[in-house]
Amino acid sequence: MAVTNQPGRFQPSEFQSGLCSCCDDCSVCLCGTFCLPCLGCSIASDMDECCLCGTQLAIRSVYRTRYNIEGSLCNDFMAYWCCFCCTTCQLKRDIKLRKAQGIF
Repeated sequence: MAVTNQPGRFQPSEFQSGLCSCCDDCSVCLCGTFCLPCLGCSIASDMDECCLCGTQLAIRSVYRTRYNIEGSLCNDFMAYWCCFCCTTCQLKRDIKLRKAQGIF
């Protein structure tokens, strides 16, 4: 059987939670505020990466690529540089939302 249609491309998307939307999930916000390494380890575990990678810039870029989220390495760097805690919390909130939707 011949293939007559090419698979469609994913449309670029955005993070499902804003960078400063900490009140969207207070448990993530509290964990990020009081135990950022624990939150990073949780993110790394979700992404099947080494626990030390959870708070790194690279994991955000990998996540953006995996889910076709708009942005660039430069944008990721600036977000981490301006508010490391908020950026890490945003990533965890997005993971939780995608899990709830069954698309993670």
